[in-house]
Amino acid sequence: MRPNTRRQFLASAAVAALAGPPLLGQSARGIGPIARTRPSHLKLSLAAYSFRDSLAPKGGKPTMDLFDFVDLAADLALDGVELTSYYFPPDVTPDYLHRLKQRAFTLGLDVSGTSVGNNFCVPPGPEREKQLALVRTWVDRAAELDAPVIRIFAGTIPKGETEDVAVARAIEGIKASLPYAAEKGVTLALENHGGITATPAQLLKLVRAVDAPNFGINLDTGNFHGEDPYADLAQLAPYAVNVQVKTEVSPKGRPKEDADLSRVVGLLRDAKYSGYVVLEYEAKEDPAVAVPKHIKKLRSLIG
Repeated sequence: MRPNTRRQFLASAAVAALAGPPLLGQSARGIGPIARTRPSHLKLSLAAYSFRDSLAPKGGKPTMDLFDFVDLAADLALDGVELTSYYFPPDVTPDYLHRLKQRAFTLGLDVSGTSVGNNFCVPPGPEREKQLALVRTWVDRAAELDAPVIRIFAGTIPKGETEDVAVARAIEGIKASLPYAAEKGVTLALENHGGITATPAQLLKLVRAVDAPNFGINLDTGNFHGEDPYADLAQLAPYAVNVQVKTEVSPKGRPKEDADLSRVVGLLRDAKYSGYVVLEYEAKEDPAVAVPKHIKKLRSLIG
């Protein structure tokens, strides 16, 4: 049974931390599919990463900042924005976060979430502590922005080490980060992002080792590359607390192809997913041209 209150959750997390991580082969409760019984309610958001070449061009000066991005999202009549962490200035202050939140609020936008580029697979030591601190920093910033969710990564297998070792470290890193996130009212969403989260089985191994009410999956619709990516997405949609929609899929043995957005929305509705559908545009067409078209399509499907 999951803890019924935040106090109980934090107490149980503290006990687990003292006891140490379970062996990888041991059974763990882990989170189950989210017990959603009400009809699916979907809202539209846009990830700042969609305009990465304007926000942080390689070898050039930015032509857009996050305030400009918020304005653009408002022009598209969106419900929210994902303020991707990579495009914040290096000297982020509370004043900057408050001004950014105020800009979004006055334009009728939620901050649907943010992200952190962490790696929990590094071995114990200063670098691991740095990764844990990085996640705490972005939990603080998410709380300042009233962003309910942060998408996190498991990390990559260090050279010369095994996947089992990397998985155990990732589980430990997630468990260590969740109590602090709970204190701040923030949910952590683990993204399917290659490596040790490249397949549903790999991702579920991590998910089923963690049991916390403020944890779930960030379901990226373009990051599975099996024979049937839609079947993979359907398997994990019941665990999703945030969804990022890509406009292309890459089935195994075939070139990239346009995503069937109607099918994607349908599987989310079948899972009774409620929350943000965040367009993260990565295709080759100029996002200034392509993003409005895809937002229009998604809006027609979401209703």
